[in-house]
Amino acid sequence: MRTAALLTEYDTPLDLRDVDDVTPAPTGIVVETDACGICRSDWHAWKGHWPSVPTDGHILGHEPAGTVTAVGDEVEKFSIGDQVGIPFNIACGHCDNCWAGDSHLCSDGLSLGFTDELPGAFASEFAIPQADFNAVQLPEGMSAVEMAGLGCRFATAFHGLAHKTDVQAGDWLAVHGCGGIGLSAINIGAALGANVVAVDLNEDALALAEQVGATATVRAGEQDVPKTVRDLTDGGADISVDALGIAETCRNSIDCLSEQGQHVQIGMTTDEEAGEIGLPVDKMVNTELEFVGVKGMPPSRYQELFRMIAGDKLSPADLVTNEVSLLDVSDQLELMDDYETLGMEVVTEF
Repeated sequence: MRTAALLTEYDTPLDLRDVDDVTPAPTGIVVETDACGICRSDWHAWKGHWPSVPTDGHILGHEPAGTVTAVGDEVEKFSIGDQVGIPFNIACGHCDNCWAGDSHLCSDGLSLGFTDELPGAFASEFAIPQADFNAVQLPEGMSAVEMAGLGCRFATAFHGLAHKTDVQAGDWLAVHGCGGIGLSAINIGAALGANVVAVDLNEDALALAEQVGATATVRAGEQDVPKTVRDLTDGGADISVDALGIAETCRNSIDCLSEQGQHVQIGMTTDEEAGEIGLPVDKMVNTELEFVGVKGMPPSRYQELFRMIAGDKLSPADLVTNEVSLLDVSDQLELMDDYETLGMEVVTEF
């Protein structure tokens, strides 16, 4: 038996209990969970913003790292005892998107912890299919906690800024929302040479943003955010990230851009927006703005992240502010209702 935190009803505490063990598919592995991040995406699923996430005892958790405990007969790259991390977009390995290097957009892909077919890692062990394609070997010296800190948030922000946009040294980057995604984007943007403006309601979050690379901060709620950002950047940001996903932060992000700027949407909407946000289309046309959506990052590109971490250019471990037990997950999800968490929290006791 293994211990897991089960989703049995939206917006109620997870049910912590023993469940059946898992076994590897021929192409899969079983991983003992050493660490798993608690992400705002878990909160979205827990709140019921995504009704496709089942409530029949489903297991959330999609930012894991751990130790391989069982290996399928067809697995070639991994052995028992290996330390691995698992990107949350689990791909088939043979569709057109996978062959093109865009496995995070796999036509037959599954989202770890969010789809019925693939229970997540808020459990002492979990299973992953197509392990040779989907699992990532931890570099020497990287801890499970640091890998969990990469999770979906840091990796997604890296893919958005390093691969999907045109961040250049000296550019102005605005980041709206200084939770896990936003802090990741700030750290990455600074490492890529951008001048970063951090926007948030919370003074402690803005202080942490400065610690990880922000060159200026804007206190939302007390200032006209787009105008203040445009003033700070002498005309508008070159790139702006909505790291939260509510209508206000999305619009502020677009409205603070200079001509031909790029808006990067990483934050997912709540049930209030239900996936739909009104946009200033005429302005976007007349100033040639780009709207860039970002979802995860293919495992094949994780080595770029690892090299920058090894060279002390990126520091995801600095964003991990708290280590908790599996028993604490429900409390941490509830705190996210009012944005009462700071940085990234990682489960390390199962």
